[in-house]
Amino acid sequence: MDKKALFIINPASGQGRQKELERSLINQAKSSGYDIIFSEKPGHAFQLSSQAAGNYDIVVAVGGDGTVNEVGRGLINSSTALGIIPTGSGNGLARFLQIPVKINKAFEVIKEGSVKSIDVIKINDYYSFNVAGIGFDAYISHKFAHKKKRGPLAYMQLISKEFPKYKSENYTIFVDGAKIQLDAFLVSFANSSQYGNNFHIAPGALIDDGLIDVCLIKDFPKFSAPALLISMLDQSIDKNKYDTIIRARNITIRHPKPLFGHVDGEPVNLGVEAHINILPLALKVTTPPEHLIQAPNILQPLMDMIPLGI
Repeated sequence: MDKKALFIINPASGQGRQKELERSLINQAKSSGYDIIFSEKPGHAFQLSSQAAGNYDIVVAVGGDGTVNEVGRGLINSSTALGIIPTGSGNGLARFLQIPVKINKAFEVIKEGSVKSIDVIKINDYYSFNVAGIGFDAYISHKFAHKKKRGPLAYMQLISKEFPKYKSENYTIFVDGAKIQLDAFLVSFANSSQYGNNFHIAPGALIDDGLIDVCLIKDFPKFSAPALLISMLDQSIDKNKYDTIIRARNITIRHPKPLFGHVDGEPVNLGVEAHINILPLALKVTTPPEHLIQAPNILQPLMDMIPLGI
């Protein structure tokens, strides 16, 4: 039976290849009988997917992690699966699911892929399918949101500029009721293993185990940063002495000042207290068949700085 699919395209996403992508998708969608609609402003993709939930077999997010988050939120606890055509800077969830970054192959996943259910992280009134957090990564997310230049290279340039002057802060953290007081560089809540671009913050995370991998990176000397960065690429950060990973279902974080957070790379404001919990198997997603699986590549972050074809 043919799948009924709606493609929601974020025209602001991508790295200079969105027009070519749009033309390619429109041609393929027409020949496959799929529907296409463009989001017009922040929050619009969520409205569109909410209206489509239950009326389509698959609603496809065409964009980056922010678009995937918007579209996915509208499909939580519905019978409609989330599909992904990754065109963003990081593409964290798509990479974890091993969805191809080549557009034509990602399109084939929509046609040939299977559907599985995954967990969803709720953090105050926000939802995360990939990684949420506070601390340095959230700080960078807030800064990056105001940058006109996008892409992995621009992101790395921002990190290089801001890292030397960033100072860790003290947080009161309750992990399944156990209290932790910590000077933390960052605290991440991982559903999947990676931020995006194959930078892994929680190498052992599973997207359907009903648990959040809470990654606590305590304050560390600046000279240790290169080793930490490499450990994210080779998936060994859980063995680093500055990192602790605890699996939990409920977390609360308190801080004297309002918390700057991020959900799937998008900046959010959390107030002085954040409550984080897991919604088991609350979202359906499309996953690639074996012949379309995108194998991870440690060189991918460098490769992604070069524009790709469709």
